[in-house]
Amino acid sequence: MTSPRPSDSRFATLCLAVYRAMPALLAGFAFLAAWELYVDLSGIKPSILPAPSRILVQGWLNREGLISNTWPTLGATLGGFALSLAFALASSVLMDFMPFMRRALLPIFIASQTLPLVAIAPLVVLWFGFGLVPKILLVALVTFFPLLVALLQGYEATDRDIAELLNSMKASRWRIFRLARFPSSLPYFFAGLRISITYAVVGAIFAEYAGAASGLGIYILNAKNNFRSDLVLAAVIVSALLTLCLFALTLVIQHFVMPWQPSQERRR
Repeated sequence: MTSPRPSDSRFATLCLAVYRAMPALLAGFAFLAAWELYVDLSGIKPSILPAPSRILVQGWLNREGLISNTWPTLGATLGGFALSLAFALASSVLMDFMPFMRRALLPIFIASQTLPLVAIAPLVVLWFGFGLVPKILLVALVTFFPLLVALLQGYEATDRDIAELLNSMKASRWRIFRLARFPSSLPYFFAGLRISITYAVVGAIFAEYAGAASGLGIYILNAKNNFRSDLVLAAVIVSALLTLCLFALTLVIQHFVMPWQPSQERRR
């Protein structure tokens, strides 16, 4: 028997991806068609509920403004997420090596997630100004906790037999962590990464509401004040596409970091 060619394997993978995405695509198309039909038949004003076709046309006509305001939001999103990732990794390692630090810090981190963003955002802007720093801090505040919990849960999922084997070989605590505990946390880490990245763009836009000179949040606010609901929804679509792109990027990174994971998932 001849082994399948790489091109055939890639084509089969692409067909499988299209097949899996087909229900979502059909559902989205049906929703947009029903929306368009409702607007046409009801005669509702475009300032109240614009049709999807109008949103796309006006978004294209105002693409320069949308693009120029997307870059600041993307910068705040990536900067805040990078800070969130670094802080979650450092905190999880510290709490894994020092259990008393976990008992001391975890309740504080949980309490930080109960703070209403609508109340804390103006204070952060007041303390740090209208630049990039408050937006980065607010994005980090929104996104770090799922990463932290996922990492801690991943450390606890380490195979006890592997840890005991390394311990019997007189491996140091750090070596056990590097060879066993951290690798076992990778599936949990990427699950938390995908959850956090969906909050990052929303956090950046909300931070821009509190105070910024540019960004999708400011663009949405100005469009709302001018009763341009079509441009508001166009900016929402851009933010959704930005979130989907970042989500897809996490899947690509996971594929390269854990190339064995897709084959395991296909067997389930």
